[in-house]
Amino acid sequence: MSAPMLPALASGLLVGGGLLLVLLAWYGTPVSSSRTPSSPGPARRTRRERRLGRAVLSLAAGVLTWVFSGWPAAGLIVTLAAWGVPVLFSTSRRAAAAIDRVEGVEDWVRRLSDVLIVGVGLGQAILVTASSAPAPIAEEVAALAARISARWSTEDALRAFADDIGDADADLVAAALILAQRRKGPGVAAALAALAAALAEEVAMRRRVEADRAKPRATARAVTLITLAVVAVGALNGSYLQPYATPLGQLVLVGVTGVFVAALAWMRTMTLSSTRRRLLVSSSRTATASS
Repeated sequence: MSAPMLPALASGLLVGGGLLLVLLAWYGTPVSSSRTPSSPGPARRTRRERRLGRAVLSLAAGVLTWVFSGWPAAGLIVTLAAWGVPVLFSTSRRAAAAIDRVEGVEDWVRRLSDVLIVGVGLGQAILVTASSAPAPIAEEVAALAARISARWSTEDALRAFADDIGDADADLVAAALILAQRRKGPGVAAALAALAAALAEEVAMRRRVEADRAKPRATARAVTLITLAVVAVGALNGSYLQPYATPLGQLVLVGVTGVFVAALAWMRTMTLSSTRRRLLVSSSRTATASS
């Protein structure tokens, strides 16, 4: 590496390190693996750690591109591409995973209803069904059972369960179970069976909607791949990108990239389901496990 490249490398590393510290401060780092009333659920904590890891890798790729190409715009574009392309391509998978979680809740509620028919209490029924919970919500149900075993109140444990899943349909189930725990009257099993039937209809409707949105998502992915391929081929040809080597060209390149990214983000937004407002809004989680 030549001596003139050393200041550019140092400045790039300093900028990258500063942005990395900002990301760590924004997302936070887990200080303990133990589950407390105010800590995020297992699935949510895993998603946060994945986002942080992807952000660090994207930033590192952008900084290296900037240092070795000498183009700040190239570093920015690579950072955006490394961060945004996986997000764009994972939209369908994330939507399917959300539907699978709701379907898992529906299956688990049916099992709860079957166990409650025998005449056991709600807390005991949760403990019995925890070992056979559907895979999409197995971690959340296991955490729910662990809280009840740790002598949390059933209501606090159910509220934490709803926060772990973070879905309006899961809130509906948690709210029904909380009411059942408060009133302790007959007919809980029948009510849960009816709720499971409603959730099954919700899952079927969501799957139909996602099937209709598969085509525009595939179009967005195809446009992105074609554009990235053209840029990659052009990067191998020095004369193709030569007009962007000037400061004005860098600004034009950033502007074109910004318009393209905004168009992709708009297309992705149109294929996303609107987020329904949750029934059980996460509180300050002041509830603690009683000894």
